[in-house]
Amino acid sequence: MLPALAHSLRHILIRQPCSHGRRCLFVLFQSSWLNKTARGISQSLCFLSCPSSSVSFDWAEGSGEDFSKTECDLEKGLEMRKWVLSGILATEETYLSHLEALLLPMKPLKAAATTSQPVLTVPQIETIFFKVPELYEIHREFYDGLFPRVQQWSHHQRVGDLFQKLASQLGVYRAFVDNYELAVETAEKCCQANTQFAEISENLKVRSPKDSKDQTKKSGLLNLPIVMCTVHMYMYKINISTSTAVLQDLLKHTPTSHPDHPLLQDALRISQNFLSSINEETTPRRQSMTVKKGESRQLLRDSFMVELVEGARKLRHVFLFTDLLLCAKLKKQIGGKNQQYDSKWYIPLTELAFQGPEETEPLTIPQVPDEELDAMKVKISHLRSEIQREKRGNKGSKVIDRLKKKLSEQESLLLLTSPSLPIRVYNKNGKSYSFLIASDYERAEWREIMKEQQKKCLKTSSLTSMELQMLTSSCVKLQTVHHIPLSINKEEDESPGLHGFLNVIVHSASGLKQSLNLYCTLEVDSFGFFSNKAKTRVYRYTTEPKWNEEFEIELEGSQTLRLLCFEKCYNKTKPNKEDGEGTDRIMGKGQIPLDPPTLQGKDWQRTVIPMNGIEVKLSMKFTSREFSLKRMPSRKPMGVFGVKISTVTRRERSKVPYIVRQCLEEIERRGLEEVGIYRVSGVATDIQALKTAFDTNHKDVSVMMSEMDVNAIAGTLKLYFRELPEPLFTDDLYPNFAGGITLSDSVAKESCMLNLLLSLPEPNLVTFLFLLDHMKRVAEKESVNKMSLHNLATVFGPTLLRPSEKDSKIPTNPTQPISMGDSWSLEVMAQVQVLLYFLQLETIPTPDSKRQSILFSTEV
Repeated sequence: MLPALAHSLRHILIRQPCSHGRRCLFVLFQSSWLNKTARGISQSLCFLSCPSSSVSFDWAEGSGEDFSKTECDLEKGLEMRKWVLSGILATEETYLSHLEALLLPMKPLKAAATTSQPVLTVPQIETIFFKVPELYEIHREFYDGLFPRVQQWSHHQRVGDLFQKLASQLGVYRAFVDNYELAVETAEKCCQANTQFAEISENLKVRSPKDSKDQTKKSGLLNLPIVMCTVHMYMYKINISTSTAVLQDLLKHTPTSHPDHPLLQDALRISQNFLSSINEETTPRRQSMTVKKGESRQLLRDSFMVELVEGARKLRHVFLFTDLLLCAKLKKQIGGKNQQYDSKWYIPLTELAFQGPEETEPLTIPQVPDEELDAMKVKISHLRSEIQREKRGNKGSKVIDRLKKKLSEQESLLLLTSPSLPIRVYNKNGKSYSFLIASDYERAEWREIMKEQQKKCLKTSSLTSMELQMLTSSCVKLQTVHHIPLSINKEEDESPGLHGFLNVIVHSASGLKQSLNLYCTLEVDSFGFFSNKAKTRVYRYTTEPKWNEEFEIELEGSQTLRLLCFEKCYNKTKPNKEDGEGTDRIMGKGQIPLDPPTLQGKDWQRTVIPMNGIEVKLSMKFTSREFSLKRMPSRKPMGVFGVKISTVTRRERSKVPYIVRQCLEEIERRGLEEVGIYRVSGVATDIQALKTAFDTNHKDVSVMMSEMDVNAIAGTLKLYFRELPEPLFTDDLYPNFAGGITLSDSVAKESCMLNLLLSLPEPNLVTFLFLLDHMKRVAEKESVNKMSLHNLATVFGPTLLRPSEKDSKIPTNPTQPISMGDSWSLEVMAQVQVLLYFLQLETIPTPDSKRQSILFSTEV
């Protein structure tokens, strides 16, 4: 009945003969209050492992191995979900009964504390019963949500949302554990000093799960410290550790197509992260959390962030406690010393605000040019490749250490210079502190948790210099984020992430309670931080938006996809002053892991992302870079996509293909001021519709374009150049372009590059010059559209120059991850630099001075 629980308690599992004559698993518990549960579990395990059952298990001796999937079909696997969940309910009943026993004396003790003859003081009560009410509410809500679903069981029943919510509240467990020893110590001291409390403690009774509804039946007397110890053992040793095993079992019996699968994956990820973070010694953590008057301070969240200090970017470690926000600086480690922090500033949550006085100066964010950021990424990729090469060659550790040091410096610089989204906080005196964050998702998370905790925080925490120093020192033990997200800090066997292209279809959203104007944005991680990659159109005035929009997102070592749902606000008279944000409001946010084994298949993967009561349906399909960048000639006799440019221009009797002229004309008409034009992904369904229209010579293609989003038109143009069977710069001349750009002598370089350019076939040359003029006009609007010459070279360089790769480089085993060095190679950088060189030239002499007349000539 409970394979998950058996898995987590395998150290106390033994085999004994059952009534059927087989050696089935039985569970031995030392604690009497678990005996009934143990017998029930043993009977269920016997039932499931004996020949009389239709479900077969293959248990290794004391190992808790899963049943053989080869002996169970999908139907029986789904039925196992119910058995696992039924066992969880039994576990929860026992746990709740002990929490109820602790809560029973708490209420009268609190009431007496305000009288003239208190049994215990308020601080003593808060210490002894710290977080018990919260734990009870969390598990009561979980039990009340799970029980009716198991009772009304079907294979389509969903429980993932309950586990995801339970996992998101694991921070309460940490707080309970931090305070546990102090609570027991306080309870024992109070029993010795106060006979009345000792009597209350000795008369504590615990109901058995079956008798929980009958208030007259009790399972015996237990003193308060024993019940507290039982709750701690049960919660800390069984409940938390079991959660990951339970989730793993549920995932094994949950098809990937089931709506629960992504929710359970997310809950498992959160639980595993939490378990890894509590492996430290808890005693030092508890002591560091204890403050005067028996009160306690817990860490809610911490992260490395970039602080803006007088226009300069500084790396900080920010700690959010239950009563204050602390900003610290990590000291440099010298002579192998442990990590240490210096406090920079703190703000009590009661004095923290997100909006300052009206006279506050606007925030000026120093921006780093995109070309510098891209250059850092190139260096990082090359250093990673060098390190892997040295490891394969068994070179000395000194060489590898030197490369790792350079890599660490470049990655730290990139993390420091990349974030650009501000989050600004003020203290009561109006002094402001500003952080820069890379993604809307993280910024929203920080603001939400701070605002939520502010509502619970009633006392202002004023620290002496000694208290501040002690708190800062304790951060070494308290931190949950132990390392800056650098390659050097990752485990050797950690996944390198996915490299290639992820196609995402944002289908629809449900769960809205009122009609709103909604759109979604997508974020993925790369080089240690998240960035926005795509945005749906605004679906207006509805409770059930149906976008059905497809996007192609480039992945650079990505491991997670995030989605944010925004309400579009068209009232510009009410700007949101917080952090310089726009008026749009985040309605919900969620994320899912990009699991390589799941996504490496060819089929679309459907999933659901829950967020604040809203559910957004997605489909995803991954294509590795090796497949997505391979040029393939068209198999169609007609059309323009995948057809040589010379063939198209000859057929059209034009020097520049009609598709290029039409797309550039429409973009110049209404897209020059579009932010991120050519960089922001267009809707894939619109791009495919335009592709079909151009391929079939549709008469109304210009009308279609006028009604489409301009990013889709830009995407169609890029797709056309990407699908050319031979690049615009031709396979024959490409190596010479790549070599010419490396020349150090400027005169020689110009002569070489121009001669090569003028050697291109006439359709290729004229089309390129036409496109070049257009890109320069786009860059003239850089202050509005944020597209510099370097941005455009980055977008179009590989598209126009990448060779057709006639010799296939596709690996025999496509499931092998593509290395980071493959995605940011010297070749790709050379392609960008070639295009950038021509973009930066003021004029390009051509054989025909009447350049514009050639562009629209109808002569072959």
